[in-house]
Amino acid sequence: MKIVKTSQVIKKPFEKSIFTGSDVTIQELLADSQEYRINIVNFGKGVRNKFHTHSTEQVLIITAGKGIVATEKEERVVTEGDIVLIPAEEKHWHGATQDSDFSHIYVMRKESVLSQVED
Repeated sequence: MKIVKTSQVIKKPFEKSIFTGSDVTIQELLADSQEYRINIVNFGKGVRNKFHTHSTEQVLIITAGKGIVATEKEERVVTEGDIVLIPAEEKHWHGATQDSDFSHIYVMRKESVLSQVED
């Protein structure tokens, strides 16, 4: 068994072309999991990722702030305590609102492949 205290996990810069800005950090919660990627992503105000898909389901657990999760058909505002299930291959984006920082834990299968569909 392994227990992780999220408050003690170091925030590392998470600069990738999928984000609309550079104010993004990641906290790797269970890097040694054999089956899942479970990390916290922290977005600065107004920063989000671009439209993308995953080859497996993705679960977002909102831990702080106010954010938006969007598909091609809808945009939903989410806040701490909300849990979002994004089906495999659903085109979506998520990130902070203009007036709030935003953090979520994401859970995905290790073999999930990310495909960016917007520049």
